Amino acid sequence: MQIFKVDGMTCAHCERSITDAVQAIDASAQVQVDLSAGEVRVQTSHPVDQVLEAIINAGYKAEAVPAAKTNR
Repeated sequence: MQIFKVDGMTCAHCERSITDAVQAIDASAQVQVDLSAGEVRVQTSHPVDQVLEAIINAGYKAEAVPAAKTNR
């Protein structure tokens, strides 16, 4: 599971835009958007940098959360 902190997500349209951007590079990716936490979780076989680039290209400021910080 890849986790990203994403700034600027405020509504269902943002959620759809990010989901569409990620699924454009991997149609089978599972995308979970938490608007209140500003977090996007993605299950994909694509590298983190490709997913991050897709989110940024969709118009959002984002960064990958290091694996050490994802212990939930």
